[in-house]
Amino acid sequence: MAAMSGKVVERVLVAQCCQKNRQFRAEYGQHHCAQYRHKLLPFVRGKLAWNHVSAMQLHTLSKFNRRIIYCNAAPSMTAIPSVDKGAFLKLQNGSDIRGVAVDGVEGEPVTLTEPVTEAIAAAFAAWLIETKKSDASKRLRVSVGHDSRISAQKLQDAVSRGLASAGVDVIQYGLASTPAMFNSALTENEDFLCPVDGSIMLTASHLPYNRNGFKFFTNAGGLGKADIKNILERAADIYGNFADEYFRDAERRTTQSVKRVDYMTLYTSDLVAAVRKAAGNMEKPLEGFHIVVDAGNGAGGFFAGKVLEPLGAVTSGSQFLEPDGLFPNHIPNPEDKEAMEAITRAVLDNKADLGIIFDTDVDRSAAVDSSGREFNRNRLIALMSAIVLEEHPGTTIVTDSVTSDGLTTFIEKKLGGRHHRFKRGYKNVIDEAICLNLVGEESHLAIETSGHGALKENHWLDDGAYLMVKLLNKLAAAKASGMGVGSKVLTDLVDGLEEPGVAVEFRLKIDQNHADLKGGSFRDYGEAVLQHLGNITDSDPKLQNAPVNYEGVRVSGYGGWFLLRLSLHDPVLPLNIESPSNEEAVKLGLAVLSAVKEFPALDTSALHKFVHV
Repeated sequence: MAAMSGKVVERVLVAQCCQKNRQFRAEYGQHHCAQYRHKLLPFVRGKLAWNHVSAMQLHTLSKFNRRIIYCNAAPSMTAIPSVDKGAFLKLQNGSDIRGVAVDGVEGEPVTLTEPVTEAIAAAFAAWLIETKKSDASKRLRVSVGHDSRISAQKLQDAVSRGLASAGVDVIQYGLASTPAMFNSALTENEDFLCPVDGSIMLTASHLPYNRNGFKFFTNAGGLGKADIKNILERAADIYGNFADEYFRDAERRTTQSVKRVDYMTLYTSDLVAAVRKAAGNMEKPLEGFHIVVDAGNGAGGFFAGKVLEPLGAVTSGSQFLEPDGLFPNHIPNPEDKEAMEAITRAVLDNKADLGIIFDTDVDRSAAVDSSGREFNRNRLIALMSAIVLEEHPGTTIVTDSVTSDGLTTFIEKKLGGRHHRFKRGYKNVIDEAICLNLVGEESHLAIETSGHGALKENHWLDDGAYLMVKLLNKLAAAKASGMGVGSKVLTDLVDGLEEPGVAVEFRLKIDQNHADLKGGSFRDYGEAVLQHLGNITDSDPKLQNAPVNYEGVRVSGYGGWFLLRLSLHDPVLPLNIESPSNEEAVKLGLAVLSAVKEFPALDTSALHKFVHV
């Protein structure tokens, strides 16, 4: 594999904004963990026939064998189709990689084959060796974990082959959460073979069952867009070597030994320790609380049994904890209406104090209080802002661009902090908070309406489980101080948050085949729409363009606001409207319609229907 690594394109792509953010993250990368006896995952030789093994069966297997295991990942197919560099680059999704991993959905051919996956893993190893400036005498370690998707096992095997053949040691974690994978690069505990030099999480968040993807980490945090492009370019070159020679050599089709470790045991014990510390080192600070968890059949089922129950909480009524990559109950997504209705019903039916819901890979979360009131989107940001501003008065809260004006008033007038809106995308929000700290503006929280939330105290890791631990800390501290048991302490923290009477979103699609594009790109067309809208609203005395805005066109008027922006990856202009009533929302919608009528390639049918109902 050394010969293949030498043929990769050697290119350094440096992000233009805040080049020092990685050094800043590294500064907060010291994480000392207590010693815990480890339980290790099962030995699995060769490729599992995943189609015939349920997620539950695989999860059950992990209860056996308490030693470090060495195993060989099976080789992939011997004949592979040609894949050009353009196809590899299309797998980029911002700072992640995503593709189709399972056949069977019409119009969605498989793009994450096992050979493609091997090439991407080998490319990450080459990038890591180059970035870490590793010499030949030191083999780097890379951890690999996955969520509950049905393609997880075969892709984990392919990743392991790609990594090991590129000259790095592979440590498989099996079913894991995205935050735990990053944390494994910070943990100092040789019993768990930590810290690792790099980490790969196989996940596609809340996307359908046939998708999968990659998130990459080092101790400096998640990789940026430029890093992902670099890796995919390397992968395309490595894949070419596969086609020429790699699969002709049967001996090289088998990786070196792969170790398997149950890192999640260590990760969850740290979450438990954090809550105990907040309650004055009480053993069971949540005793008397009834808390239900909805994992959506993703990777978050551990939270009930391995975090809440050791802290003394009753978790009966928790649901969809079993990993099932077909997601048969609801989409594991805290933004999804059906998912939030499911956890709300569970809270009310079980008369619980609190409900907690996670997305598939546990980097996003939301909560529900005992009355069924949801803590997601603006309310979750308000709640977390209240907690963080108690600990760090005056700090800046960084959010994405679609947060409400009422949230700004709450953070700045009620809590005494500063609200800094930035671009959509959890990596954008996190990096902006890091940048603010570097230039002297204190920020301790970066959080999106999607449920991604990262804290400076937690190495700027967007960790849905840690976010919920901050809520548990408030409950535990209130109980320890005699303030009572229940979620009222959380509900009271968001008292005074002004919420809109109407909040709607429309996705205005750009028809890329429309003659009005004149052969140009959808991105250029979308930018032209935004430029025109900004000019029109700027001249309307009833509307006011936001004086500071980092994304799209944000306009206030008629007691509310709207934001029209261009999607990061798709030919879509999402339009968010918030207002006190439907009447004002219609007026804002009409203002947008009037301005964009000169762009016939833009599908405004949904907005037309809204304003004319």
